[in-house]
Amino acid sequence: MPQRNVGYTEKLIDKVDIAAAELLADAHQRYGAAFAIVTSFQSEGMVLVDMAARISREIRVLTIDTGRLPQATLEMIGLVERRYGIGVEVVRPDGREVEAMTASLGQELFRDGVAQRMLCCHVRKVRPLELALRNVRAWAAGLRREQAESRREIPISEESDGKLKLYPLADWSREQVEDYTQRHDVPRHPLYARGYATIGCEPCTRAIRAGEDHRAGRWWWEADAQKECGIHFSADGRAERTVDVLLRQVLSAGDER
Repeated sequence: MPQRNVGYTEKLIDKVDIAAAELLADAHQRYGAAFAIVTSFQSEGMVLVDMAARISREIRVLTIDTGRLPQATLEMIGLVERRYGIGVEVVRPDGREVEAMTASLGQELFRDGVAQRMLCCHVRKVRPLELALRNVRAWAAGLRREQAESRREIPISEESDGKLKLYPLADWSREQVEDYTQRHDVPRHPLYARGYATIGCEPCTRAIRAGEDHRAGRWWWEADAQKECGIHFSADGRAERTVDVLLRQVLSAGDER
């Protein structure tokens, strides 16, 4: 059974640090190599990576290279590996699916509508992650409840589709994340220094302006009223989201390539 680093809790000063780290340690002890941390190297994910490295360097760290990431994010992979002595597992989308999608809808399809943007995210991020997690029984991510209205109810842990999902920082504030980062000298993504509050794919993320909401830098060209995905009715009268129709078309075209 995997062993924790002796005295790792002594390196974590705050009780909330220890509570989050215990979740990671228990998952590692229970699941071993079938447990992983999923991160895009934003502040919350980096807190989890730092905690995990204090527990065991055997804890797997996964990240998704969508093919449209900023160079600064790609450089974080090497920085994390050097700092913590771990190997980051890089997950990439299926090249045939990406080619089918862009051949049909263009490289910048995400600007043509919410359904197209959701499709791009699904092909480049959601599907690769689902595939990578097939051999994982438990995984952790850095989601927090105060990050967005859609995350207000996220649990610290939940079981879904036979897998344990952990959100150890769910009830943390932004100030707690910053405090941990400073106390433990956790590496920061360089785009924060350029005004970014959230970091995703390069064409879909920008720095925020003074007074803007924390997530205003994501998909800023979409008005709030436009962010509901459209509905398509099939020939037999079934209602489907437009993004589901587009995804089916892309997957069909990808299979033919």
